[in-house]
Amino acid sequence: MTLDEVRSKYSSGPVKLVDGNGGLPMLQVRTPLAEADIYLHGSHITHFRPQGHDPVLFMSKSSNFAAGKPIRGGVPVCGPWFGAKKDDSSAPGHGIFRLQSWSVQSISTLPHGDVEIALQLLQSDLSRKYWPYNFTIEHRIRIGKELSMSLTMKNTDSRTFTFDEALHTYFVVGDIKQVSVSGLKGVQYIDKAPDMQRLTQQEDPIRFTAETDRHYVKTTATTTIDDPSPAMRRRITIAKFGSKSTVVWNPWIAKSKAMPDFGDDEWPGMLCVETANAADDQITLTPGQSHLMQAFISVEKL
Repeated sequence: MTLDEVRSKYSSGPVKLVDGNGGLPMLQVRTPLAEADIYLHGSHITHFRPQGHDPVLFMSKSSNFAAGKPIRGGVPVCGPWFGAKKDDSSAPGHGIFRLQSWSVQSISTLPHGDVEIALQLLQSDLSRKYWPYNFTIEHRIRIGKELSMSLTMKNTDSRTFTFDEALHTYFVVGDIKQVSVSGLKGVQYIDKAPDMQRLTQQEDPIRFTAETDRHYVKTTATTTIDDPSPAMRRRITIAKFGSKSTVVWNPWIAKSKAMPDFGDDEWPGMLCVETANAADDQITLTPGQSHLMQAFISVEKL
């Protein structure tokens, strides 16, 4: 659908196309079950709140909202590389999926009240500049008591390609020093802060006392964020399918000050637990092949 078609069809009801921050088009979802905001720029979910709960996703107050720039917070869709592009230091970090406007394929309200939105991205001049393949990627988002995200990459090229992908989810926490993450005991990880060591997770749960940037590999485990802080008192569960990487990240003090689109004092209130396939877990697709990666996020009170 074109933007005009979406705007005409979805000007009222549970889903509306509105102008978001920076004038970027945004799908606003409001139902008895939950509310969410989804920018077409990057197919980026910036807000999710199931009824009866506080907002689940963290957004930086310093985030950019502009064409060609990434949004900081929520759920960036990273790919077809994760982090820096190994063979091109000039390429945008975390790829080009999050820098482009996605098209609306469908919007539907399901019988039990969930809303499902399907967005699509195809190859473009920007993608070909850095990654010369034809592809179709669909992001299917379901908003209800649970937030589910399904990312399907299809190789529409005549050549085999390999790619990274991530749903780089930022969560609101009450105080990072009181938060813990469970589910990764015994899993090997690449410790990116500071020196890329390969280690094995010994403690369960993980607790946070300094900058943390760990890329867990070869794991399909469900993870939980326990947040007993007085401001939250909740547990967030992240289940996944088709993903073998989990990234756990908090920038702490120095890294926060170094990022221009992240507030210096925002690090105590956020934590990333990312559903991904990257590093050891890259995906290779032959022509015509597809790959599905899903994340399922639910919240309960402690």
